[in-house]
Amino acid sequence: MTSQTTIDTTGSGGKAPAAPSDATPGKGLRGHPWLTLITVAVGVMMVALDGTIVAIANPAIQKDLGATFAEVQWITNGYFLALAVSLITAGKLGDRFGHRQTFLIGVVGFAAASGAIGLSDSIAFVVVFRVLQGLFGALLMPAALGLLRATFPAEKLNMAIGIWGMVIGASTAGGPILGGVLVEHVNWQSVFFINVPVGVLAVVLGVLILLDHRAENAPRSFDILGIALLSTAVFCLVWALIKAPPSEWGWGDVKTLTFLGASVLCFVLFAFWETKVKEPLIPLALFRSVALSAGVVLMVLMAIAFMGGLFFVTFYLQNVHGMSPIDAGLHLLPLTGMMIVGSPLAGAMITKFGPRVPLAGGMALTAIAMYGMSTLETDTGSGIMSLWFALLGLGLAPVMVGATEVIVGNAPMELSGVAGGLQQAAMQIGGSLGTAVLGAVMASKVNSDLADNWTKAGLPPLTPEQEHQASEAVQVGVPPLAPGTPDAIAAKITGVAHDTFISGMSAASLVATGVAVVAVLVAFLTKRGENAEAGAGAAHI
Repeated sequence: MTSQTTIDTTGSGGKAPAAPSDATPGKGLRGHPWLTLITVAVGVMMVALDGTIVAIANPAIQKDLGATFAEVQWITNGYFLALAVSLITAGKLGDRFGHRQTFLIGVVGFAAASGAIGLSDSIAFVVVFRVLQGLFGALLMPAALGLLRATFPAEKLNMAIGIWGMVIGASTAGGPILGGVLVEHVNWQSVFFINVPVGVLAVVLGVLILLDHRAENAPRSFDILGIALLSTAVFCLVWALIKAPPSEWGWGDVKTLTFLGASVLCFVLFAFWETKVKEPLIPLALFRSVALSAGVVLMVLMAIAFMGGLFFVTFYLQNVHGMSPIDAGLHLLPLTGMMIVGSPLAGAMITKFGPRVPLAGGMALTAIAMYGMSTLETDTGSGIMSLWFALLGLGLAPVMVGATEVIVGNAPMELSGVAGGLQQAAMQIGGSLGTAVLGAVMASKVNSDLADNWTKAGLPPLTPEQEHQASEAVQVGVPPLAPGTPDAIAAKITGVAHDTFISGMSAASLVATGVAVVAVLVAFLTKRGENAEAGAGAAHI
């Protein structure tokens, strides 16, 4: 195994021999596996946290900077677009130049962009620096997985990925809580400024601890056309998913279909080009591994069910139950807690039994949880909600860990960065797809039920324009109340709005349940990573 990997601390691309004093991981600080895990976890935490923490700050940003609703949407869309488009290319950069370097550059850039957002006095600057955040975040996420793959021996890798997944899950779910506290008690700028000291800590730890590992046959050139085609394909796909909801273009709109068609065309051209170029961005032979391909599909399906379902839960807690952002975040703690507890345990189980049973079991629990969430009502108590949230967290934990290990472990060491980029891109695309598809299910159900529920409540009939406006409000659980509406009428409208929202959320949750059931079947196609030991030959814990 040592013949497959050389460790380079000289910056010479693996050609010079590594210095004996710091070439062996596990002896001293530099290259120590568990310290490496702590270091990359600090950096990854920033990116995962920013995926959800900013949503809480958006209303304050809109008010302070006088932004329109469309401009505020770009704060989130710009970030996720840049992240999704860049992940695989960023992973390739790590494979080429070393994951230590790309991780450190990513951390520095992400923290600097965060500080710049906090100092911005216009929405245009906020959006520009959010895009830069996404680009630098894309650099450090695959690099983190590449460093773990190269540092940990095979028998410890699943546990490391379990803790890595725990950090991502906890940061993602904890974002609304921390964001609510900062916005409420400090200001919206603090949501971004908090990344600066975290970034400084990650850089200091990275300089002291991280060791550069590179495969002897790492790529030496760049597939520029492949990068352009893949980036365009992902951009068109994610852009179409962002704009497809009825409140924007609509699924049948010519613009939506054009972007989806352009995405398919670019993917086809990319696949053709990859068979012709000497050093492809993603060697298509990678997907001859059924297990790796299944891992990518599983990550997409998991993200559809998780991200799409969680999108509506936040509206349910805040707009139907009337909770503050902080209270809503606290009610999601069972989900966060089970992911924190379950991820390391899942890593241990996968190491002992292999990934198939834990992955299938995790998606089965996810399906049960999503079905349970389809039964939520306007007056459901916290205990029942907590049960389904906890079950969802318990189900997601082995999938986050196992699918990551299947993708990264079944890829050759010289493509560990690309594999890490694939894993993250699958999750980002799955999240966008889940929000778009389940959003369409919600919109369709609300549109079909609202008029009948409105009439049955004895409310005055609505004009087509009023019904359209009311439907958009109800899709996020907000009663369409005009100023000065009498209390009795307001109570009826609120009841109709909440009941209609619940019917839409139930339908979306049932679709997510079906997606999770399909994922159970896909899980049986996975297997333990065939190349997991390739990067761990010199590692000893």
